Amino acid sequence: MKENLTTIVGIKTKEGVVLSSDKRASKGFFIGSKIVQKISKIDDTLAIAIAGQLSDAEHLIKVATAERKLIELRRGFPLSVRESSRLIANLAYAGLKNYQPYYVELLVAGVDSQGAHVNVADMSGAITNEDYAASGSGAPIAYGVLESLYNKEMTIEDAKEVAKKAVLAAMERDPGSGNGVDVLIIPNLVAIKQVR
Repeated sequence: MKENLTTIVGIKTKEGVVLSSDKRASKGFFIGSKIVQKISKIDDTLAIAIAGQLSDAEHLIKVATAERKLIELRRGFPLSVRESSRLIANLAYAGLKNYQPYYVELLVAGVDSQGAHVNVADMSGAITNEDYAASGSGAPIAYGVLESLYNKEMTIEDAKEVAKKAVLAAMERDPGSGNGVDVLIIPNLVAIKQVR
């Protein structure tokens, strides 16, 4: 079982969202992999960062992606970030209620006609909307960086640097985080094009 030994970060700006993660997957105190992708791009407007058991997260994301496409086909227009987050949270909660919980915490980030969003979803089915968020064993350290450097007026490039610094800081002190940093940017321009 791959534990919640990781660091993931999400930051919302007026220009879009940034997700960042480390690349280490741990099996207890053993480093199982040094090249894990913890950020899954669902489409041009939505991505998910994973903390927790990798197999659970991958399954949950596959099911949510398929369900999201079916809903979009039926109704003829895309789901908002909030609706996508609710779909994922509902699937996670269904697992918990069936005594087959998904041991994950996810940062669901994206852009839609309402702007940029960073939502935290976990196995309880809860969703919180944040300006910035971190999860995993390195989150307390990452939050220290985010609290000191975040401001609502920052550009998406500034947010990229802050997200990277937050993960790097966590990697310095958290043994479950390491082996490099992945960063994904989703600009608001994508949502504006989609609305037209």
